[in-house]
Amino acid sequence: MPKLFITTYNQYLSLLSHSKFSLHFELPNHLFSRLPIQLNPRHPKVSAIKSPSVIPLLFTSLASTKMGSLDSNINSAQNQSTIAKFNPLDPEEFRTQAHQMVDFIADYYKNIENYPVLSQVEPGYLRNRLPETAPYRPESFDTIMKDIQNHIVPGMTHWLSPNFFAFFPATVSSAAFVGEMLCTCFNSVGFNWLASPAVTELEMVVMDWLANMLKLPKSFMFSGTGGGVLQGTTSEAILCTLIAARDRKLETLGVHNIGKLVVYGSDQTHSTYTKACKLAGIFPCNIRAIPTSVESNFSLSPVVLRRVIEADMAAGLVPLFLCATVGTTSTTAVDPIGQLAEVANEHKIWLHVDAAYGGSACICPEFRHYLDGIERADSLSLSPHKWLLSYLDCCCMWVREPNVLVKALSTNPEYLRNKRSEYESVVDYKDWQIGTGRRFKSLRLWLVMRSYGIVNLQSHIRSDVRMAKMFEGFIKSDPRFEIVVPRRFSLVCFRFNPVKESEPAYIELLNKKLLDSINSTGRVYITHTIAGGIYMLRFAVGATLTEDRHVIAAWKLIKESADASLRRSYYYTTV
Repeated sequence: MPKLFITTYNQYLSLLSHSKFSLHFELPNHLFSRLPIQLNPRHPKVSAIKSPSVIPLLFTSLASTKMGSLDSNINSAQNQSTIAKFNPLDPEEFRTQAHQMVDFIADYYKNIENYPVLSQVEPGYLRNRLPETAPYRPESFDTIMKDIQNHIVPGMTHWLSPNFFAFFPATVSSAAFVGEMLCTCFNSVGFNWLASPAVTELEMVVMDWLANMLKLPKSFMFSGTGGGVLQGTTSEAILCTLIAARDRKLETLGVHNIGKLVVYGSDQTHSTYTKACKLAGIFPCNIRAIPTSVESNFSLSPVVLRRVIEADMAAGLVPLFLCATVGTTSTTAVDPIGQLAEVANEHKIWLHVDAAYGGSACICPEFRHYLDGIERADSLSLSPHKWLLSYLDCCCMWVREPNVLVKALSTNPEYLRNKRSEYESVVDYKDWQIGTGRRFKSLRLWLVMRSYGIVNLQSHIRSDVRMAKMFEGFIKSDPRFEIVVPRRFSLVCFRFNPVKESEPAYIELLNKKLLDSINSTGRVYITHTIAGGIYMLRFAVGATLTEDRHVIAAWKLIKESADASLRRSYYYTTV
């Protein structure tokens, strides 16, 4: 039985004009309701049924009085089908599928507590469930959605779960979701001002808005002498500023002396710092991770920093870059920016402040003191996706001297040259980042700020801190547990230590078993860290959907797991 595939409505009408043969149509759902009215009254030899597929339309010959004529018509239609272009962005089809997708997402958020927080699948599970090759013919949207539910969701660790207390979460909100939809809708590649003026100018406005919320000095704002840009992650922000610092230093030092450049951080500085240094050409032996201690709450000591710098200079090395942190990943340690800036400025070291996590809290007056001294830093970055409800990825970076950054990262191929960029004071964000293309990400942050206002963003942060304080109280109320590091924001670092005189190795083993027991239930997800040689558990409050009841339930589970752990420990030591 001859078959042919067509992809356009006009091809369908063309086939209807050949009334000497009968055709049976399998039509996609969104077109079926439009076509039968035209089919049967005018073309009695044509029938139609619904088909789950969207494209192509399948036409099958049922009968023919003149097969030769039919064959020629089929060949003609097949040739036309080969040339015709399918429409991957049909507005009505998009409307239908988008409604389905929004329903799926809303139901996912509504029922997210029903899923185990930590995925229970084994490595390689997905390859065994999916075909080895992509489909040659299109598959229906319904089929794809079923596969998402049956194959993708089980392999997800649910970061949006209210019982996710592991890492600093990537927070979400309805406003940011709508902003992401708009970003995808416009799909602008805003590498320079001319490519999409609104993309550039809204980002400049939003960066100044957030700078004002943080009470940053004018030297970091477009309304002053500085400016800001949206990077993808902190890794990119550190790499960009490090390259700018490197190039400025090598202008006077000479490129051949790059092996003398030394960079500084603490042993609590994020691992992305080391990666950025390697990418920027810093010799691994010249990356200083200065030790911290539990006595100083793991913050970087300005005294020790000065001592290390002076030793490097005495050895003929050249200090280049210092990365201070406001809210380290392990323990939310805060480095003293003002005191570190004094040392950095004295030795002409570029000071970058990584406030990826703790920086967002500084929109609240009670936390703003953690940024004291920022006016003496060269650059600052923070990640609104961690605490300001703006979705991953969204990292804000400000610099005091944009010209230094632009000089290091600027590229001007002929095909991007234009009068606006060359003769007018416009910002071309391609020269503020590693890549060239960039998305309209500022829409997310803009909608979040406008939809919720500063007051609700502050309330969101304070609510997380309050719940963390409540959990901290639970830990302190049970003598078997102890707080390892004082809580600053919404992270609680604690450990299970029922016998205070126990050896550190035994306490570590006990906590490892406790962690495995807790996470194996699927009811909550927490993580561990080691700082100053101390193994500890981390309980990070921050998921958008988390409420008091989730924190209370998590504490109940932790206690139950601790009880069971002690019973097992007692059994094995007595038999």
